[in-house]
Amino acid sequence: MSKPFHSGDRVLFIDQKERRYLVTLEEKGEFHSHAGFVAHVNVIGLAEGVTVESTLGAKYVVMRPTLEDFVLEMPRGAQVIYPKDLAPIAMLADIGPGQLVFESGIGSGALSMTMLRAGARIVGYELREDFASRAKKNVASFLGDDALGRFEVHIRDSYAGIELPSQGRFDRAVLDLPEPWQVVPHLASVMHAGGVMVAYTPSITQAVKVRESLSANRGEWVAMRTLEVLHRTWHIEGEAVRPDHRMVAHTAFLTTARLLTAR
Repeated sequence: MSKPFHSGDRVLFIDQKERRYLVTLEEKGEFHSHAGFVAHVNVIGLAEGVTVESTLGAKYVVMRPTLEDFVLEMPRGAQVIYPKDLAPIAMLADIGPGQLVFESGIGSGALSMTMLRAGARIVGYELREDFASRAKKNVASFLGDDALGRFEVHIRDSYAGIELPSQGRFDRAVLDLPEPWQVVPHLASVMHAGGVMVAYTPSITQAVKVRESLSANRGEWVAMRTLEVLHRTWHIEGEAVRPDHRMVAHTAFLTTARLLTAR
């Protein structure tokens, strides 16, 4: 049975056109839109799935957000990696409980949340203090403060090198930054043999440079491949069934490889 909503909970207001609004409930808060407002006290204490009505008669279903909902609607400082790429990255990198992951380019924390939710421990490097702060706030907001105990963020430049953490060598490395090929040469000295690297790059020229960097040290990396993920939804209404006119096509290339020998 779902727990009732409390003040401080993140909830999703979904209108009759399936538009979604991420809201943090407060005792004296109000959700405002062009269709009037809903006082938060009309939601607090009720169960998930309740329908509430605004002062102008608009109806909203109130649910707890999924990770996908939160990533798309959360506060952000940097462009996020979208859900269509988050799940493949987690699969390609084989993210699981207890794994120690090196993440460079924390951004707004979408990928961090995905990996933390899978049970990983993360040591992240981020150049900008404001991005790091926003990412930690987003992690705490969705996963709770306990998740911050597995999320260690340093304001450092991974191009200049990677320090071996106190926890030991990394099991995985996930890179989301403009020139990941500058980070690749440092990974063999801080990762376990058999470890997996995934780089997220918007352009194919970036992906090519990552592959060249992986190939530069012959015999060090194996199982190299580069792919992209396309996302197309379908319109289904009675007998009218067709692909939607719009689709989320290219966002980035995902390049993965496995470390054969550690230094």
